[in-house]
Amino acid sequence: MSERVTDLSLTKILLNPTVLVSGLGYFVDIYDLVLFSIVRVPSLNDLGITGPNQLEVGVQLLDMQMAGMLIGGILWGIMGDKRGRVSVLFGSILLYSLANLANAFVQNTLQYSLLRLLAGIGLAGELGAAIALVSESLPRHARGYGTCFVAAIGVSGAVFAGLVANFLSWRTAFLVGGLMGLALLVTRFRLLESNMFHKLHDRSVPKGDLGLIFKSPARLIRYLRCIVVGIPTWFCIGIIVTFSPEICRALGATGPVSAGTAVMCSYAGIVVGDLITGFIGQWWRSRKKVVGVFLTATLMAIVALLNMRGFDPQVYYVMSFVVGVATGYWAVFLTMAAEQFGTNIRALVSISVPNFVRGSVVLLTFVFKSLIPNFDLTGSALILGLTCIAVAFVALYGMEESFGADLDYVEESF
Repeated sequence: MSERVTDLSLTKILLNPTVLVSGLGYFVDIYDLVLFSIVRVPSLNDLGITGPNQLEVGVQLLDMQMAGMLIGGILWGIMGDKRGRVSVLFGSILLYSLANLANAFVQNTLQYSLLRLLAGIGLAGELGAAIALVSESLPRHARGYGTCFVAAIGVSGAVFAGLVANFLSWRTAFLVGGLMGLALLVTRFRLLESNMFHKLHDRSVPKGDLGLIFKSPARLIRYLRCIVVGIPTWFCIGIIVTFSPEICRALGATGPVSAGTAVMCSYAGIVVGDLITGFIGQWWRSRKKVVGVFLTATLMAIVALLNMRGFDPQVYYVMSFVVGVATGYWAVFLTMAAEQFGTNIRALVSISVPNFVRGSVVLLTFVFKSLIPNFDLTGSALILGLTCIAVAFVALYGMEESFGADLDYVEESF
């Protein structure tokens, strides 16, 4: 293993300022990202939204957050290639921290919706900028460890969100998220841009140009493959976990299931999955093989979960953990996306791809609701999940292996 990490030990990679700050930023990002899913029911109860309207309003608010992430994914991505990865890293943290502080004081669903939109725009930038920066800053055979550490540190923020929501009110939970983000900024960590970005800055090539992707059929297909491969992860988070109370009632659970606990268990599984896939990818010297194995595991976990009947709520929490482990290829998938493109659009790709994956929840929830009248709740979830995974396998098959790829190049206009 030491041979593959060159002269860097795993401890030095973990304590590398770029890796550590990126991981802490992602910790706050994920905390705020999933907090709404955790506090959806109590917050809407407090605002007077009860009964059947809760699911509809909850979907609308989730869609607003995800729409913000789609907008932010493009805006931050362009900025990341033009102005730098570090500026996006800290700018996004500032925006979503302020939005979540304000979210603690909402009095109606209109205010809630607008702040979820702003928070979504802010949340869109941190992860992709972090992945691009870490990928460019570490030696090529060590970056898989760096990105898996960033993901593992960050995803544990969801577990913390679950714990906070269990002991504090939903308004206080939003305050905690906002204050954590501002505290990270106040520490005034000094991060340096990668040498690759500095060299890019001095070259007269298009930077952060969407046209480089959409005007080239080969690049566009490569870009779409990156998005499609990640969609099963957010099917599980946005449908299976977020709407776990409704799904469990349909499955005949013997007691109520807490969405907050389900989120906490699934993200605990994702932390484990991110570490496992990161290390296996380094040992196998392959990203594609790891993603293929864990897509298969995701398929098996979804089928098993949606075919349970009359179970104790604790069983669902265990299965949420299992689903989390199976979808823990998130860090490897993001590293693959960053490695597929040149430095002049790498931030655009690294930032926009995970946000289009997250934003796919808007389409997924629409299809999910459309299927329910004909296939019931669990049948609709199963059909949608199987479709997402099948398309992801097709996309993965056409992707190039990127382990150890040289990232010091640019995409030319032609």
